[in-house]
Amino acid sequence: MQLGLVGLGKMGGNMRERLRRSGHEVVGYDRNKQVSDASSLADMVKRLDAPRVVWVMVPHGAPTRDTVTALGDLLDKGDLVIDGGNSKWTDDVENEALLKDKGVGYVDCGVSGGIWGLENGYGLMAGGTKANVRKAMPIFDALRPEGPREEGFVHAGKVGAGHYTKMVHNGIEYGLMAAYAEGYELLVKKDIVDDVPGAFKAWSRGTVVRSWLLDLMVAALEDNPTLDDVSDYTSDSGEGRWTVEEAIELAVPMPVISASLFARFASRQETSPTMQAVAALRGGFGGHQVMTVAEGEKLRAEARSGVRSADAATKKAARKEKAPTKKTAAKKAAKAAKAGPASPGRSGSTRTRAAKKG
Repeated sequence: MQLGLVGLGKMGGNMRERLRRSGHEVVGYDRNKQVSDASSLADMVKRLDAPRVVWVMVPHGAPTRDTVTALGDLLDKGDLVIDGGNSKWTDDVENEALLKDKGVGYVDCGVSGGIWGLENGYGLMAGGTKANVRKAMPIFDALRPEGPREEGFVHAGKVGAGHYTKMVHNGIEYGLMAAYAEGYELLVKKDIVDDVPGAFKAWSRGTVVRSWLLDLMVAALEDNPTLDDVSDYTSDSGEGRWTVEEAIELAVPMPVISASLFARFASRQETSPTMQAVAALRGGFGGHQVMTVAEGEKLRAEARSGVRSADAATKKAARKEKAPTKKTAAKKAAKAAKAGPASPGRSGSTRTRAAKKG
């Protein structure tokens, strides 16, 4: 079968190779002339026989929308466009509408497998009409892992269902990665555990937590047992956010996936405004000394040397957060008095009204 493939990056390039190994003819287009088969989108379309199938593998958002729009002007009635990128499912509805008036079909397909898909195959989640999905089935069969079709491919539903399913898949992935990562830190912090990489490897067979993600963790630890010089800054590609947004929209409790997403946000903060506010509040109601940034960094540095030092740093921090002197306490009291009483309807006044009702 012939296929036009737009976007020949890490995944797109490997997908082209896997399809060719299966005997399909792939005409690829990429802005990078060194990897592109065609000189332009128009040249790629011209080299395909009708009815054409074109797979789009570019970044989500404007790049995908612009590519779909351009293809709409180049393709003919009966042709088919497949978006295999990480588009938001709501974009699929709009992309389908762009092509529908021109008689061009549209299928969205969530793709999982990363750089390993070339050898292992890709997990595929498609959305669209039965007729359009059937038209592209030889391509799906070549890309998915070997074995039963239903163990590597699903026609999840109407347009948008493929990317929606992939979005949920990635949300689950966030939670799984966070759980492995938290377990890693706990093992590292315990002084009786000498072989953390070995502990993870021992989980690889026969345990309920075995998975491909665990295998990747084992490989990472074998290569770098203490994760030296690995930054904790973690980005997100969008699907985790969309998953949490959908959970809110549909009132689905999702504490694990939500927490894993927020942990990624925390990893990007050199200083946490949230915890700065907590420190200031503790100083306000409990008289705990509010440390400077330099003092906090010094304690962090002391804690990095090990759990015993971490305990010592915690005790040291507690000593720093000593009770205020009489002079400091008097100053705080005067400041509070100047601010005036609490607003009506708050604190004790609320409890008084509740007591009267009782």
